[in-house]
Amino acid sequence: MRVVVGVDVGSGSARAIAVDPDGRVLAARTGAYPGAEEWPEGRADPRGWLTGVADAVNGLLDTLGARPEAICVGGQSPTTVPVGGGLAVTVRHPAGSTGGPDDQHYAQRAVLAAELGEVEGRQLYDWVSARLGAADAQARWPGDATLDGYGPRAETGEVVGHTDGTLGLPAGVPLVAGAQDAYLAFWAGGLDLPGRALDPGGRTGGLAVAVKAGDEQTDMYSLRSPAIGVDIIGGPVNGHGLMLEWLSRTTGRAIPELLRLAEEVPEGADGLLILPYLEGERAPRWNRELRAEIVGLSSAHGSGHLARAVLEATAYGLRHIADSLPPVPIDTLVCAGGPASSPLWCKIKADVLEVPVEVPTETGLAAYGAALAAGAGAGWWPMPGRAEGGAWPRPAATTIHPSPSRVYRDGYRRFLALGDAAERRLAATSGKQE
Repeated sequence: MRVVVGVDVGSGSARAIAVDPDGRVLAARTGAYPGAEEWPEGRADPRGWLTGVADAVNGLLDTLGARPEAICVGGQSPTTVPVGGGLAVTVRHPAGSTGGPDDQHYAQRAVLAAELGEVEGRQLYDWVSARLGAADAQARWPGDATLDGYGPRAETGEVVGHTDGTLGLPAGVPLVAGAQDAYLAFWAGGLDLPGRALDPGGRTGGLAVAVKAGDEQTDMYSLRSPAIGVDIIGGPVNGHGLMLEWLSRTTGRAIPELLRLAEEVPEGADGLLILPYLEGERAPRWNRELRAEIVGLSSAHGSGHLARAVLEATAYGLRHIADSLPPVPIDTLVCAGGPASSPLWCKIKADVLEVPVEVPTETGLAAYGAALAAGAGAGWWPMPGRAEGGAWPRPAATTIHPSPSRVYRDGYRRFLALGDAAERRLAATSGKQE
């Protein structure tokens, strides 16, 4: 059996998947982070990440009874681990959160320096790979600048060492440089062809769109796609999945129950609308001071209405990003992460954005993207940035077709107006109003 293994060090657990040379997912396992419930907000003990990765990979290999041809680790970013030991500063920490990824890394390192003195930092997936036997390296996606103070550069898909047999893993397996989870998800989601878009899901989410190189003029993020001549533009949001988690804690109802209740509520949630800004908002408002609002609540509304309003609000947020981009076509939206496991949620996104939604059978696209990098290291397919679009496999997927709705169009206009009003109130109360 020929397999490579991709690992995503996520915010809640590590996920490892095994992929064959045809791109088929043969098995998947997750690994928990011991003690994670005691980590301070925005901080993490990297030893817990290492345990989760080892448990996920070892469980996967035990199931398959196979030796992988390569292993690649990617994960949450920007996140900085102090080389000399101590708590990491994660993407959930406010340091540098209003800047780009590189700015956020440097702000995180400044937090560590204030605590420990001048420190060397590492991206979390580089730190994990080094503990498995890789050489000290800084994995970087094509076109990304090299980070100062984060180790020597290595390109995503490049072999950076071999496992040394620690933590129960077999010795001598090539270890491959990874990338941040969003980039890996873009790769796995097929954003190597213009017109394809993706919401990576998870606790945050966002929208990324593949465009022909040269069409990416925007104030939001842009980066190179895996394919030659194609770029990716878009932006992240702060808390789509997080908003549903908050509702679950507040109501005492599990998320699957909330999703079931939401199915019983009509489009538009009977007039209830939510601004999902629990921790401020990133794209396209870029305002960390904003807070969530529940508008139109009455005694006639229940938990199902709140859940439905959360799902619709996240779709409105994606539409807001799409409408803030240059006029580029979106032919297909790929939904990934935990939200992709809800057919209702995916259908709402299709209807609000008025485009077909593709739902991969392997919703952990960051882990699949890490497997693509591992396959590149094993010589199965090209490294990112070295081939035309369509050169890499994708996980199998189903398609949900949109049903455009006046209710959602009106809801989206209301969503924008309420968000604009919230920003005006915030500016007035903070003394920043012109």
